[in-house]
Amino acid sequence: MDGKGKDPAGYIRQILPFGFESFQIMFWQTLGGKNLKQLSAEVLEAIGGADVTISSLGVFGNPLETGPTDLETLHAWEQAIDHARLFGADMVCGFTGRLRGKKLDESIPRFREVFGPLAQRAADQGVRIAFENCEMGGSWQSGDWNIAHNPAAWERMFDALPVENVGLEWEPCHQMVALIDPMPQLRKWVKKIFHVHGKDATVHWDVIREFGIHGPKPFAFHRHPGFGDSNWTDILSELRWGGFQGAIDIEGWHDPVYKGDLEMTGQVHALNYLKRCRGGDFVPNPQ
Repeated sequence: MDGKGKDPAGYIRQILPFGFESFQIMFWQTLGGKNLKQLSAEVLEAIGGADVTISSLGVFGNPLETGPTDLETLHAWEQAIDHARLFGADMVCGFTGRLRGKKLDESIPRFREVFGPLAQRAADQGVRIAFENCEMGGSWQSGDWNIAHNPAAWERMFDALPVENVGLEWEPCHQMVALIDPMPQLRKWVKKIFHVHGKDATVHWDVIREFGIHGPKPFAFHRHPGFGDSNWTDILSELRWGGFQGAIDIEGWHDPVYKGDLEMTGQVHALNYLKRCRGGDFVPNPQ
């Protein structure tokens, strides 16, 4: 579950009774003035004795550029890496950033320049880095935020930075809205998937067949798991088969149907659906 709002601890305290098992604490571009040491104490106090973990911290901005906000994003990455362990987390997730308006390949040297030191900083503290596979409106030709949205980009990224503690924050949604089948890439890249966002998509193939992807009607929508096209039983099976032991945190606030007053209804449905897809509660074998 992604923490949302200006008071993550208060938000967690409110929704904890619904049965969420992990949370990602997310920041948009900057830390927003948050003192991470103080915030970690507040969050852990809100969790109390519940069997709940903070899976990761998230920093979503563009640390590859050098504008004032971009430099704050880079600082937020450094601070998140330095303080992740205070939350009980061992991971920081986010966008790679990219050189704005440039072809994706042109960002790779800068990616290596920025994330080489960040990866070493993280490794020194037993922390991993995972990049979300969201295109943020970008393409191979141009973009503002992220280069980690295509498997061909992953090849270039991991060739440029071949370290064990750098991987992916994956979800099927971002691939589906690009008309990429997420399952073959899941099987291929599962060893590099450190964290999963619980978000799905619905693709309207009838719209694509009639109007294409550049027509007047939307052809794909982000959805809560359980309302989209993915079979999460298959996804969870592939993750387990590949040795994945991380968290799946539901990324809400995108579903066009279960929104507004129905937001938490949709998220709790997604939570219970994902629990069923993993096989339900853990049952120990007889001795």
